[in-house]
Amino acid sequence: MLDLTGQVALVSGGSRGIGAAICRALAARGAKVAVNYRSSEAAATSLCREIEAAGGVAQPFVGDVGDSAQVTQLVAAVAHTWGPINVLVHNAGLQHSAMAHRMSDQQWRESLAVNLDAAFYLARAVLPAMRAAEAGVVVFIASASGSIAQAGAAGYVAAKHGLIGLTKALALESAAKGIRVNAVSPGLTDTDMVADLSPDQRAGLLGMIPLRRIASPDEVAATVDWVVRGATYTTGNVFHVGGGVAMG
Repeated sequence: MLDLTGQVALVSGGSRGIGAAICRALAARGAKVAVNYRSSEAAATSLCREIEAAGGVAQPFVGDVGDSAQVTQLVAAVAHTWGPINVLVHNAGLQHSAMAHRMSDQQWRESLAVNLDAAFYLARAVLPAMRAAEAGVVVFIASASGSIAQAGAAGYVAAKHGLIGLTKALALESAAKGIRVNAVSPGLTDTDMVADLSPDQRAGLLGMIPLRRIASPDEVAATVDWVVRGATYTTGNVFHVGGGVAMG
């Protein structure tokens, strides 16, 4: 198992939901966790205080990861505080609900910016130091929508399919330098993204899941923890945490 003691981990979209659970999990393993947020400063600060109260190390870092310049500033700020980033988890995500023929240019661009462009910007920013150290771990939080279709979310589906392709491309490019790049692909998870579902919508989605329940953020975080620390001979893979929804 990879020892994370003193290692620097950056988690994008880390203030809430799956991201917050991942931050807690990595901090519990001894990592110094950079909790990235775009607008949820109070939530990020509260999470860092919680982690520190439990004996961990965490600090909030603001930045819109869909913006290339802000990503450069974010990674530089983390490195200035603790040193080069050893573990990157891109968790920030955005889904617009709209049929393709009704989706605006802005909705399309935002879907790609947060879900796909951000992954590229973050990886591009951290990989030089990882390559120099000949070590590092990158985990992209994908989605079941990266493997199967979902009506009413064309931008999200396209971006998550692209994210899986990016995972494989970066894994191939980085393997010789000892860097592992994998994706963790959650299905329906109990986060803000599903909080507004009607009972009928929730029942319909549960009917598609073989295990017939919603995942907790901690279940996704446990898989990320294993991919980071334990899956030391895996790269370019997609690990599904969707109750069997992506079996086909």
